[in-house]
Amino acid sequence: MSFHPAFDGLRLPVICSPMFIISTPALVIAQCKAGVVGSFPALNAREAKGEPPLLDAWLRQITEELDAYNQANPDAPAAPFAINQIVHRSNDRIERDMEIAAKWKVPLWITSMGAREDVCEAAHSVGALVLHDVINNRFARKAVDKGADGLIAVCAGAGGHAGGLSPFALVQEIRSWFDGPLAVSGAIATGDSVLAAQAMGADLAYVGSAFIATQEANAVSDFKQMIVDCGADDVVLTDHFSGVNANYLKPSIARQGLDPDNLPEVKKRMDLSSAKDSPKVWRDIWGSGQGIGAVDSVVSTADLVARLSREYGTAKKRLSGLG
Repeated sequence: MSFHPAFDGLRLPVICSPMFIISTPALVIAQCKAGVVGSFPALNAREAKGEPPLLDAWLRQITEELDAYNQANPDAPAAPFAINQIVHRSNDRIERDMEIAAKWKVPLWITSMGAREDVCEAAHSVGALVLHDVINNRFARKAVDKGADGLIAVCAGAGGHAGGLSPFALVQEIRSWFDGPLAVSGAIATGDSVLAAQAMGADLAYVGSAFIATQEANAVSDFKQMIVDCGADDVVLTDHFSGVNANYLKPSIARQGLDPDNLPEVKKRMDLSSAKDSPKVWRDIWGSGQGIGAVDSVVSTADLVARLSREYGTAKKRLSGLG
C-alpha cells in the first residue's frame, strides 16, 4: 500500500502519532514492523547536561533495527518512521535536532506549532517528506506555502492538543485546494474509522491514544489500564493546565484532587512546575483522545495493528456489499 514513495512498506494507511513521553524507540520499531508509520517527538530524547545527544542514539537504534528487519523480510518490509519536530521558538534544540535527523535521513518529518521554511528545506535536502499538523484551513495554507509536502488535520476528539473542528469540515476545506498527502486525527481507534478517514478524502488516519495501551508504550501500568477502563465520557477538553485546549482523562485529574467537571479558571490554574513533586501535565495528568472506548485490553503493538487491519478489511467488504 503506497500512494507516495515515502510510504513504501505501509500495509495499513495509518500514521501513529508522536506522543510525549509515550513514544520511544521500542514503540516506534514495533509500529513500523507491524506495517504502520511509527513516530516520536524529538524532545522525548532527553539527555543529562554534558552527555552526547540521546536523539542520535535513538535514531541509530531505530534505523539499524529496521534496516536489519528489512533485510530479513524483503517481501514484507517495515513501514517508514517519522520524527516530530516542535518548531516553536521556545524549542532551543530545534537546530541541533534538525541536523541529527538529517544525518540519519529520517524519511518523514512531522512539524508542529508553527511552519518554517528552513525546517522544510533541511528535510528536503535529505529526501524527506514534511507533514505539518494543523487545526484549521488557514494554518494549512500557511504550512504549504512554507514548503510542507503534506498535512495532518488535527480535529475534534484527538488526544492531547486537539483541534475544535469536525474532520468532515476540515478535510473538505483542505481538499478543495490541496491534493497532496493528507492525514486526519480525532478519535480514530478502529479499522472502520481508518476507512472512514479515507472515505472523507484523507489518505491516512493519524492514531495515537489506542497505542498507549500497548506493551511497548512508555507509559505506567495505571495509565494503560485507565485507557482500557475509560470511554469518551471520561475525556475532558480543557485549557486549564497549559492555557491551550487539550483532551485529558478525567480520572487522572481527579487523582490530583481536582474536580474535572469544575476546573478553576485558567488564570487560577495550578502551577505545575513550582515544586519538584507537584503533578505535571502528561506525566501525572494524562492526555487521551475520545476513541478509547474501542480499547478493551493492553496488547502488543502487533496485535493492535492486526485488529485494526481486520476491522479495516471487514469494513471495506461491508461497504462493497452496499454498492
